[in-house]
Amino acid sequence: MPGTDPWSHVDHYLEEMLQTTDPALESALARSAAAGLPSIQVSPTQGKFLHLLARGIRARAVLEIGTLGGYSAIWLGRAIAPEGRLLSLEVAPKHAAIARENLAEAGLHEVVEVRVGPALETLELLARESAGPFDLVFVDADKPSTPEYFDWSVRLTRPGGLIVVDNVVRRGEVADETSTDPGARGNRRFLERLRSDPRVSATALQTVGTKGHDGFVLALVTESPGPSGAVRA
Repeated sequence: MPGTDPWSHVDHYLEEMLQTTDPALESALARSAAAGLPSIQVSPTQGKFLHLLARGIRARAVLEIGTLGGYSAIWLGRAIAPEGRLLSLEVAPKHAAIARENLAEAGLHEVVEVRVGPALETLELLARESAGPFDLVFVDADKPSTPEYFDWSVRLTRPGGLIVVDNVVRRGEVADETSTDPGARGNRRFLERLRSDPRVSATALQTVGTKGHDGFVLALVTESPGPSGAVRA
């Protein structure tokens, strides 16, 4: 249902103006809700934003940290260049199972792999396997671990690749140094590291809409990491 606040109203208006009805995406939301998954996926306009970013850089290898019900994975999977792949990491087996059903219904079961397990462990394994390099990484998992997720993302992304980190504003709490919210504190640690990270050029944007007051970081990887993740001179 549309919210009573003006930004939610505008969000729904923009969805009506700029996006057509999509049975697979609507089914993914319905299946996820029926299974009791939290309604914390990206909004339709945010999903299309990710889709256009991936298409714009002609991404062939995409990494997603945080699958939930696979809604954003559908947006990203549809944007991948021919013969490309999306690897999505999810800690909860129940969420992963629902996501796989949603991805199969969207015709993406051969494009998207959902790997189950704690993301920090899986990311370390990917580095040992020399996975990637990825063209685009979308970070949308537990916020206290955002600094670590971002560090691994940079190590696994090619120079010229993009990293999107979602939910960095936290209703404005990220700017409150006295906040006790674990997510806000994790994002403050992330932004403090990002400020002096020589491997990337980054910016952040606030957003309002059906997801409330939040925002994201967009980072361009500018330096190439070495085999172990260290930056090459």
